[in-house]
Amino acid sequence: MDFTIRKMQMEDIHQVQQVAKKSWNSTYEGIIPHEIQENFLNYAYNDAMMQKRLEGSFIFVSEVDRKIVGFANFSPVKEGREAELGAIYINPEYQGKGIGTALLKEGIKNLEGAKEIFINVEKDNQIGTTFYKAKGLEVDLSQYFGH
Repeated sequence: MDFTIRKMQMEDIHQVQQVAKKSWNSTYEGIIPHEIQENFLNYAYNDAMMQKRLEGSFIFVSEVDRKIVGFANFSPVKEGREAELGAIYINPEYQGKGIGTALLKEGIKNLEGAKEIFINVEKDNQIGTTFYKAKGLEVDLSQYFGH
């Protein structure tokens, strides 16, 4: 499958919101009640919040046939040379095709000076936990929802 990775642009907001919703609903089905999912998505991925993320962090998107199918959101490098992978979501039908790995690599490549990258994973998120462990990353299994 051919896909491209690039920095997110303002005009990508709507498609990124759709990816977040679709992958959240799929990942957390039976783990987090639907109403709580919707409340979180409406807060964390509304237009104003997306614009804030775009201006204050690194967001990379993956496209297949000019359609966004995944994204990753990294915080800027802080003092102590730490950064955070706040979100990485791929539409369910595109998972397992190397897109998440490519997004992760692109983020790491662009985090100049980062010594450590932190990831929070909801404790029952088996998809995320398996992905990060397969990449050789240590997973901090949080009791709360990620970003």
